[in-house]
Amino acid sequence: MDMIRLGIIGIGNIGTTHVTRATSGECPDIRLVAVADRRESRRQWAAEHIPDVRVFSDGAELIESRVCDAVLISVPHYQHPDLAILAMRYGQHVLVEKPAGVYTLQVREMIIEADKHPDLTFALMFNQRTNCLYRKMKEMITSGELGEMKRMSWLITDWYRPQYYYDSGAWRATWSGEGGGVLLNQCPHQLDLLQWLCGMPVKVQAHMFNGKWHDIEVEDDVTAYLEFANGATGVFVTTTADAPGTNRLEITGTKGKLVCENGRLTFWKLEIDEREYCRTSREAFGKPPCTVIEVETDGTNPQHTGVLNAFAANILRGEPLVADGREGINGLMLSNAMHLSSWLDSAVTLPIDEKLFYDLLMERFRSSRRKPDADITSDTEGSY
Repeated sequence: MDMIRLGIIGIGNIGTTHVTRATSGECPDIRLVAVADRRESRRQWAAEHIPDVRVFSDGAELIESRVCDAVLISVPHYQHPDLAILAMRYGQHVLVEKPAGVYTLQVREMIIEADKHPDLTFALMFNQRTNCLYRKMKEMITSGELGEMKRMSWLITDWYRPQYYYDSGAWRATWSGEGGGVLLNQCPHQLDLLQWLCGMPVKVQAHMFNGKWHDIEVEDDVTAYLEFANGATGVFVTTTADAPGTNRLEITGTKGKLVCENGRLTFWKLEIDEREYCRTSREAFGKPPCTVIEVETDGTNPQHTGVLNAFAANILRGEPLVADGREGINGLMLSNAMHLSSWLDSAVTLPIDEKLFYDLLMERFRSSRRKPDADITSDTEGSY
């Protein structure tokens, strides 16, 4: 096999962007051969703009046609695991857009199926892992340069969305269509990076507001407190209503502090480990001396194109993925924990009671409102 024959299931906002990448020469190992969408308007768009590509009205039809070696699934969240499982059963490699699913029980089924097919590549579209800033943070934390983590905080409030965004799709911002709000749509990237960089917390307590700033039924304002196994603590704050917003990730370790903000990574490097200084200092108001360093990176940030190219390279040459699909359950476990904590109005331990979460989610699913489909497709470039 010289090139991967790719099918894209869902050519809405992000799916259309994937079509552009796959047909523009940015992904030399990929040839787009098929797309699928349930909306007639998007199928007409495909017929006009990519006439050499087969067009299907449903993802299952595309998979069952066997015209593809691999599929990229970019449909509403509840459908991710079902389509991924079907594709694997038809012998096709799978790349799933974030999040892996809506609830961990369905993602576990997807992982079980993936484990039955070790010859197939299974990946997640965690494109933020390609950002040189986060990759450098990962490198410094893993090497021990930061010491043992004591505290983390992420203020991620620059996901601003006006009401028009939520009104653009019938599935958006509903329990039945999307399964959540800012945690399920915008923040899967940050929740994945949080666990990738800091590890999984053992306890979560979250407070969230549903439809506080928009006419929606799901959360658009979240504050969560985290505890980790080593005693470190964390805070995660997000919303789609702050303008201007902030994206500041700060991780403090025993050897210093890392701050990622405004496209820069800064390291306050302590000359002596804080724990040692605390034990040995004889200055009542002393502080361990530190040096402020502007951290250099390799400057690359290929985003979705990088994930697509790594996906193809893994299939063709066994090269590393950006994110194995099995890792998608971690960030989802975090968002499920935040929802569950808010619903119960109490702290929850991880792993959560997944059956309880599912039951409470289904209560909301059954009472979820149905919105008219506005049949709107928007350009996502620059939105991530």
